[in-house]
Order: sequence, then C-alpha cells, then structure tokens
Amino acid sequence: MSHLDDIPSTPGKFKMEKSPFIQSRMRWHWQSSLAKLTFWSIIFFCLILIFFFRSPSSNPLLQDPYRRSLRTYNWGGPAWEKRVRSSARVRSRNGFSVLVTGAAGFVGTHVSSTLKKRGDGVLGLDNFNDYYDPSLKRARQELLERSGVFIVEGDINDSALLMKLFEVVAFTHVMHLAAQAGVRHAMENPGSYVHSNIAGFVNLLEVCKSANPQPAIVWASSSSVYGLNNKVPFSEKDRTDQPASLYAATKKAGEEIAHTYNHIYGLSLTGLRFFTVYGPWGRPDMAYFFFTRDILKRKSIPIFEAANHGTVARDFTYIDDIVKGCLAALDTAKRSTGTGGKKKGPAQLRVYNLGNTSPVPVSNLVSILERLLKVKVKRNIMKLPRNGDVQFTHANISLAQRELGYKPTTDLQTGLKKFVTWYTGFYSGGKKAAG
Repeated sequence: MSHLDDIPSTPGKFKMEKSPFIQSRMRWHWQSSLAKLTFWSIIFFCLILIFFFRSPSSNPLLQDPYRRSLRTYNWGGPAWEKRVRSSARVRSRNGFSVLVTGAAGFVGTHVSSTLKKRGDGVLGLDNFNDYYDPSLKRARQELLERSGVFIVEGDINDSALLMKLFEVVAFTHVMHLAAQAGVRHAMENPGSYVHSNIAGFVNLLEVCKSANPQPAIVWASSSSVYGLNNKVPFSEKDRTDQPASLYAATKKAGEEIAHTYNHIYGLSLTGLRFFTVYGPWGRPDMAYFFFTRDILKRKSIPIFEAANHGTVARDFTYIDDIVKGCLAALDTAKRSTGTGGKKKGPAQLRVYNLGNTSPVPVSNLVSILERLLKVKVKRNIMKLPRNGDVQFTHANISLAQRELGYKPTTDLQTGLKKFVTWYTGFYSGGKKAAG
C-alpha cells in the first residue's frame, strides 16, 4: 500500500507528519544552501571591493570632487589646539574672534588677511578641493600663515570638527565664504553645489545655533540670485525666484535657509550678494583670469553676445571694495539672540548688494587687457550659451551705502592693472602653472 493512500481525497485540516529522517535531511540541505549562499556572497563582495578600489575610472570617490573633499583630515591634539587658539586670539581692543570658512579661497584670503592686520583673531577653515588648481590655494595659505592666520584643513560638513573648533574658541563672528563656485560647472557636477552650498551651510548653522554664545554670521550670497530678472539696476527688493543656474538656485536656497535659522533660533545673519569679484589672487575659472592667460599664450578670446547681437556686460567689483563691504557687515552685525539652540528674542537678518554700479561690456574688458598686456587679441564672437550665464548684472548699492557705509572706489582699468601686475609676477619664469 502506497503512503499516498493515507492522504485524504479532499483537502482539509490534514497535516502530513514528517519523519525524523526527512527533518534531518531537510535541515542538512538548508544549512548546506545557507553555507553556499554565504560563501558566494563573501566572494562577490570581495570582488566588488577589489574592483572599486583598484579601478580609478570606476571609483566615484575619485570622480566626484565634492565627495573627495570628505576625506579624513588630521586634526585635534594639544599642539593643534594651541595653534587654533593662537590664530583666533584677539589682539586689539574690542576686536572680534572670527572663523573664516573658505579662507584659502579668493575672497577668503583677502578678508582673513585684512581682519588679522587690524587686530582681530582669525581662524581659517578650508578643504582645499581641486575645483581649480589647489597649488594656488596653497600659495594663499602660505601668504596667510606668514601673517599669523592658521587654516584648519577640513570640510564644513564635518560636524565633529566644527563643534571642536567652537569648543576650543568662543567665536564672536563667522565669515562664511566656503562654497562651490562657478555657474557653468554646475551642469557637470550638480551634487557638489548641493553638498557645499546647501548641506554645508545647514551644517554650519546647526553648529552655530547650539554654540554658547551664538556667533553673528556674515555669509556670501551672489548676484546670480537675480537670475532672469531684467529690471536694472538690481535691488535687494527685486524678485529672486527665477534662477538661471543651479549655482544661483543653491545661493537663493541659502538665503531662505538663513531666514529659517534666524526665525527659529535667533541667529544674526547677514547675506552679501557679490557682483563679479576680480583682482590679485583671483580664481582661474573667472573670465578676466583665463582671458589673461590665453592672451599671453596668443590664443583667440571668445566674446559672447546675447540674442540680436546684444551686449554681455558685468558689474565688475574689485576685491578691495568687496573686503571693505565684508568688514563693514561684520562691524555692524548685532549679536545673535539665542542660547543653547533656543531663541530669546528677534534677531538681525539682512541682505546687501556689494557691486561697483558700473557694468562694463566683456568686450571692453578684453580691450583693457589687450592694452595692459601689450598683445593684439584675436576675438572670436560667439552666441551666449544656455549654461546659466545671464546677459548682464548691475548692482543697486544704495542700501549698503546707507547702512554699511559701503562705497566702491576702484574702476576696472585700475583694478585690472593691479591684477595683471600680480599675475605676471606670480606666474613669471614658469615657476607656477597658470592652469
């Protein structure tokens, strides 16, 4: 009689009992299968690790500059803390103790140097990423170290580092200049802008809101927030909800984030909308910089024009004028009102344009460089690409004049002459690579 005869013809609550032999065999099969699965999973995982770390072309950590900036830095310890305290020590009566983020950057270097000269305590923070030639940033670092400014190498997204800095130094002010810059690069690496300009800013504000005392914060926004606005000159009262690039969108997001932290936590925040800053120790990705490089190499220079042969113009602002505006914003910043992350009363929230109020066609910029460099320039007229660049910028600075005493004094001819003198000296004799 087959064992199948014991199974009822109609399914019900009948449950077939398993013999000890069958249970043992099934357990053996299950354990064997699990062992095989575990073994091949380990092999597969090891292969992924080998491929990941041995293949530069496929390693996202090597491809993404913004991810690469999160590498581990060496910080901490008695000697390190001593350097931090020494750099941040105030040496003038009623001076500030200022944390400058992006201190090895163009504006950061000039602001840090000027603050130090007037007796403020200054500590820098920079991740030295390779968006442009890091050797230029290292040269700026050397310049600042000679004046007594120590730059901590680290990322603004590193909460532990930021909290440690505030533990070592009770900063009265933060000058937040660290950001992923450049309009066009946002189309190639959008994540780096979100990482630095949004996530990094939020991380900094999180640390500042919990600091005791809370510092007053001045930070760099951008004229790019005006986007597709065609009302000139650009006023702080104009709409800024039509960004033309992701870079502009992240800067606009920063202004809204600043409002939130001011409203909830009582942080004193001042945003500065910079208009096309130029000058010595500038950024190689800026037009005036790479125009100078290419003119000296006898290369043709692209001159963009808008639709219907429209002129492309910028409100070029010399670095010394921008620094004056930055320091004026620090000097007039009121204290934050929060304690331990809790708001105690209304706090200051401001936004200012820092420009030159004199837009200059880019073709005129090239003509000035042509005269200063004594090289005949071959121009290549091109249509303005749809990459986030706008046709013109023009700052209305009446609010900054009235409340900060801001008054730019350097015209483009004078400013470019100073830049060319620096550039030819810095890159002379092949000692430096111009990028």
